[in-house]
Amino acid sequence: MTRRDALLTTALTASSADLLAYLQRRAGLDDAPGLLGETMVVAWRRVAELPADPERARMWLFGIARGTLRNHVRGQSRRWALADRIRLDGPQPVAPPADEGSEVRDAIARLDPDLAELVQLVHWERMTIVEAAELLGIPDSTARSRYARAKEALRVALAVPTPT
Repeated sequence: MTRRDALLTTALTASSADLLAYLQRRAGLDDAPGLLGETMVVAWRRVAELPADPERARMWLFGIARGTLRNHVRGQSRRWALADRIRLDGPQPVAPPADEGSEVRDAIARLDPDLAELVQLVHWERMTIVEAAELLGIPDSTARSRYARAKEALRVALAVPTPT
């Protein structure tokens, strides 16, 4: 370990609680630990710039934390703006009545979780059985047989007559 690495370790050990509190007050309890981790990574990358004076090193770390926080806020703003654009530009779905389809949703919820996930991927996410199989990490033939089992279980649960 180089002298700079040792100085950075000491500075991070001394300041990490204060840095975490700083980030929690600005970004919230959920995002602060990840931001502290990003701050530490940036500090390690820029260790050559670390001031030798402990107080200057502390302030240097706070400067990095501030930059990390600003990047986080900008990224969050971009994500919200993108979500708004997608929501406004895309087709506006017409919501069905609140109780429409509840029998089907209840029947799916009573299926074995593996079968329910497959049905949801095929019908709700509009995937093919092959695509759903790939996502689930199972062979296509297994997905097809599970899907057939799920359809039969749903047919029975919903009292739908078997087609002849």
